[in-house]
Amino acid sequence: MLTLAGCKKENNVYDIKIIFLHQSTGEIIWLGSEPTLLTRGARRINPKLGKIVTRKGNLQKLFEDYNLNNEDKYLIEEMRFPENTGNFPYNYYNIWIKNAGNEPYNGDPTLEMLTQDYQVIIFKHCYPVSNIINDQDSADINSNLKTISNYKLQYLALRDKLHEFPSTKFILFTGAVQVKANITDDEAERTREFFNWVRKEWDLPGDNIYLWDLYNLQTEGDLYLKDKYATSANNSHPNEEFARNAVKLLFNRIIDIIENEGEGTQLTGKEK
Repeated sequence: MLTLAGCKKENNVYDIKIIFLHQSTGEIIWLGSEPTLLTRGARRINPKLGKIVTRKGNLQKLFEDYNLNNEDKYLIEEMRFPENTGNFPYNYYNIWIKNAGNEPYNGDPTLEMLTQDYQVIIFKHCYPVSNIINDQDSADINSNLKTISNYKLQYLALRDKLHEFPSTKFILFTGAVQVKANITDDEAERTREFFNWVRKEWDLPGDNIYLWDLYNLQTEGDLYLKDKYATSANNSHPNEEFARNAVKLLFNRIIDIIENEGEGTQLTGKEK
């Protein structure tokens, strides 16, 4: 089985360092609520200033509490990624595969860089990933058109790339979805089809890639983000109630993946 390289320090001892790569939906889950107006304003001035004024995230607090009561010490950090583009399958493919190497691409760190510092890397898509259009005449891995065929090519290439770093564990969220008012029925059907493929075919047993099933938590078997979990009936960001409950399940899933290869939890983070 895979092993994680330790990163123990004499003073602050961290056995594992984790990075959570996210944008807006992920930030709400990280914090347990939407960022404050102060945070948003500071971020517009300077991203580093935004970090300074942002309150501690709920996911971060869960790990700090865990460290107080356990011998293993885990440090989790967060990063807006990509900084200046979307976080669709194409963007990960473009940064991590097409422009792989030891230098940032467009200001964003490559896997060669991230894996030097972190033993667990968590990444995700925001809800526009669900605006999937009809397949074109042919699939193109280098296309940013949001089709199932293009997504599949990019995901397969990503899987091969992640396998190049067997000492790192990768956790991928199944895609965030949208409220019924903001997505067509056809787009919602295609989204379910794609993430069913991710769960049932793309995700391989015994490798270093694991899933957290955000899609299922948001839809509860339906096609859309439940209105009760949304900021509003016209806003597909998760609300505070959903974020506060979901972050606990995400925490459970991360711990289980680190310590038990994910065998003790369902893909949603609920106990088996």
